[in-house]
Amino acid sequence: MTPAQPLPTADAPKRYVFLDPDGCGGGWVFVIVAAPTGVVYQNQCGGYSCDQYEQEGYLVPLYGADPDEELRKIFVGELKGWGHRGRVWSPEVLERVRAAVRDFGIYGSGGTDEPFPPSLVLDESRLAEAAEAWLPVLTPDGPGVLVWENSD
Repeated sequence: MTPAQPLPTADAPKRYVFLDPDGCGGGWVFVIVAAPTGVVYQNQCGGYSCDQYEQEGYLVPLYGADPDEELRKIFVGELKGWGHRGRVWSPEVLERVRAAVRDFGIYGSGGTDEPFPPSLVLDESRLAEAAEAWLPVLTPDGPGVLVWENSD
């Protein structure tokens, strides 16, 4: 058994993890819970704008059959791949995004032994950060982002 590595400090270099770097990993959804871990996750986002967003924290996989299906219907179908930051959301689209986010439960989070995982909540105070493949959310462990494969 190897000894545990020390936790990162403020002056330690950050490590970068690129989610789906070659675009071949469809059908995945993660939450990056914001935390000072020294690990920064990057994801291509924004539909056709192909932006790279990043968040330091820890990665939690979310499970289900076609977990990104409703998100793709919204961002690829309705918004035609133009889900970039700073977008003005119609009330109808915003409600669909809220509902899609609520459908995700986050297992092993919040330090509880509840049989059903608590749902994610769209963090509307950070809505200006929202884009295709990058939605600010509130988790039982604090703020984070919901990420999935960008459609570009």
